[in-house]
Amino acid sequence: MPRGKEHHYETTVTWTGAAAGGTRTYQGYSREYRADFPGKPSITGSADPAFRGDPARHNPEDMLVLALSACHMLSYLALAALEGLEVTAYTDSAGGTMQQEGKGGRFTEVVLRPRVTVAPGSDLTRAEALHEEAHKTCFIANSVNFPVRHEAEILCG
Repeated sequence: MPRGKEHHYETTVTWTGAAAGGTRTYQGYSREYRADFPGKPSITGSADPAFRGDPARHNPEDMLVLALSACHMLSYLALAALEGLEVTAYTDSAGGTMQQEGKGGRFTEVVLRPRVTVAPGSDLTRAEALHEEAHKTCFIANSVNFPVRHEAEILCG
């Protein structure tokens, strides 16, 4: 079976919380980190507040939901453009559910709630159907082992 083109992505994650002291106790160590990407701005983060992280910083769980939402949106916009469907606005209020089990856990689902506005005269049925195609072409959704659902709202205007 022929393979498609490979794409590679790199990041360096540094535990910046080490400056505040080591991991002497679970309660006492800092969860702060910095992610560096070649040629791109850095991102600072922490653990989820439920795991003693800084609530003002992004956590890995936030970023997983973000990655799924952004990938779906970009896939949808590409498909719409290829079909000549003019999208004039797009927002998504996505949410994920994670189940903690012992010392670990896993996501059980992510729900995307895209609100898409298309140009007057657009085929609203086709605009709705493109969400299923976007889901099938989203690289991130194809890489996770939990359901990613979408509850789209299509507006004309």
